[in-house]
Amino acid sequence: MTTLLNSSLISHVTFGKSQKPVAQNLFHRRLILPRCNATTTDVKISARKSANYQPNIWNYDFLQSLKHAYSDIKYEDRANKLQEEVMRMIKDENSDVLLKLELINDVKRLGLSYHFDKEIGEALLRCHCSAITFSGTIYHRGLHETALSFRLLREYGYDVTADIFERFRDHNGNFKASLASDVEGMLSLYEASFLGYEGEQILDEAKDFSSFHLRVALNKGRSSNMLLEQVNHALELPLHHRIQRLEARWYIESYSQRRDSNLVLLEAAKLDFNIVQSTLQNDIQEMSRWWKGMGLASKLSFSRDRLMECFFWTVGMVFEPQFSYLRKGLTKVTSLITTIDDVYDVYGSLDELELFTAAVESWDVKAVKVLPNYMKICFLALYNTVNELAYDAIKEQGQDILPYLTKAWSDMLKAFLREAKWSRDKHVPRLDDYLQNAWVSVSGVVILTHLYFLLNHSITKEALVSLDSYHSLLRRPSIIFRLCNDLGTSKAELERGEAASSILCYMRESGASEEGAYKHIHDLLNETWKKMNQDRVSESPFPKPFVEAAINLARISQCTYQYGDGHGAPDSTAIDRIRSLIIEPIALQEMHTFQQVVNQ
Repeated sequence: MTTLLNSSLISHVTFGKSQKPVAQNLFHRRLILPRCNATTTDVKISARKSANYQPNIWNYDFLQSLKHAYSDIKYEDRANKLQEEVMRMIKDENSDVLLKLELINDVKRLGLSYHFDKEIGEALLRCHCSAITFSGTIYHRGLHETALSFRLLREYGYDVTADIFERFRDHNGNFKASLASDVEGMLSLYEASFLGYEGEQILDEAKDFSSFHLRVALNKGRSSNMLLEQVNHALELPLHHRIQRLEARWYIESYSQRRDSNLVLLEAAKLDFNIVQSTLQNDIQEMSRWWKGMGLASKLSFSRDRLMECFFWTVGMVFEPQFSYLRKGLTKVTSLITTIDDVYDVYGSLDELELFTAAVESWDVKAVKVLPNYMKICFLALYNTVNELAYDAIKEQGQDILPYLTKAWSDMLKAFLREAKWSRDKHVPRLDDYLQNAWVSVSGVVILTHLYFLLNHSITKEALVSLDSYHSLLRRPSIIFRLCNDLGTSKAELERGEAASSILCYMRESGASEEGAYKHIHDLLNETWKKMNQDRVSESPFPKPFVEAAINLARISQCTYQYGDGHGAPDSTAIDRIRSLIIEPIALQEMHTFQQVVNQ
């Protein structure tokens, strides 16, 4: 009994590794294969594991019902006028330095800064220069202003030394005890400390000092409710580790409660958030049609159906409306990663996994002949999707990117296979051996390699070499991804018999308690952030949007695994985050005329 595969699955099949995905006649061939059904395999169902994943809550009909109401041109026109006024505020050279820094901070946290990157950079440089005397020393500014300036300058790539905090220490080298009563200053110092590099001991001390006194202030209620709300938010997860668009939603709601809020900024932020959200809704609707056409969720019942969660990851990495093509491409990639990960972690036998790994390494469609039926649909879905992306690149830019994409996939699947063997043998490797494999298996390299090409920018030879050798801007976010994943999912994976995780490896190797192991992994996480902070401002062959997206991969990892497995087993917090970012617009008060808002 045979049936014709969905045409969307085979529209880009080529035959043999040497064929490039550019010959149009190959794209219309039809392939007859056995019916793809996860139950018709060579191994009895009783031998298969099951992760008992919860069902998808974001069904096709719901996603197709989204209205993207703020795509109307009238909202864009109003937003543009408000942004012109915000631009004027940023460019104003007559305002006080602290007020300008606080304005820039508000613009950034409200989610508007991507409209004004150049102007903000120039304004920050003016603020920094105005604070430096001819002798090269810095005027005696308060802790809040100093820390805020330091954080913003580092965020925008300026070379500012951590020595500016030396004057806040006493003759014993400790931060002055009198600073503890300045909650606003403590909060700014705390947020600034997360921009540190390796070896900047003063920022490590600043983090310990400020976090201790912020917790004291929080417990004793030593400040206004508004400021304490910000303290609690920061202690939960620092600003530098948060994804930008979700932070913008929280800050808009918090900022709207302030008596001193700037109505122009607030209105501009709300409109911008809703307009971008409409673009995101249009993107996810298109992706839901693609996913339904692929048929993987219905055919492979053992795997996670996580299209929306995959899309949420891409928004966390690149939210700007002009990057719809990139988000959609990455959603395809991350959806396939999720499905194939479940093949290796949950369903496939070791013999089958070896066959699948070899098939992907060969990148030859004829390899499907030796695969069990459920793997055939996985292989063809991967093969066609990656070939389609490669075809678009050679059509638009004349660049054959297929070798780089297939290498990333092959390396990841070989890492998957090694972990599957560890699991079968109940082998717990040394932590270093585990991490050397795990930063590849976590999929960050596959995601970032595809992202580089999906940016649709000029591809350079230097960047290709760095991609091929897995530059630190691919490795460090992947390590953070892996450590966050382990911290959030290790308990569930241990229950399923998937032994290797950084937590368990360290416990076995060192004899540490579970609590001690978690602390050690958190320390590794913090050290990797410091290295990545340095990578972010060091010279690299990659364009700025790629660098920022790589940092954002680390941020979305922190977000997803903050309270558990927000991807595989999303709880109410994970669901609420998706709703606030993609589904539910911010309520707008009755619109005044633009001039009324400006005058207020």
